[in-house]
Amino acid sequence: MKDNNLTAQGRETLERFKMEAANEVGVNLKNGYNGDLTSREAGSIGGQMVKKMIDSYKSGARS
Repeated sequence: MKDNNLTAQGRETLERFKMEAANEVGVNLKNGYNGDLTSREAGSIGGQMVKKMIDSYKSGARS
């Protein structure tokens, strides 16, 4: 399902964010299909993304 609410720039930004999070947790994420990832690997990427968003929000709230 394609989300029409995201702009091309927004999709690109989210993709870079996902790749950065994958790199930080040591998961080799490639462009395109990643169906060969384990649930643990995929979950660690999502968890890292959420952690970074929360940390960003907290540091912004302090400013």
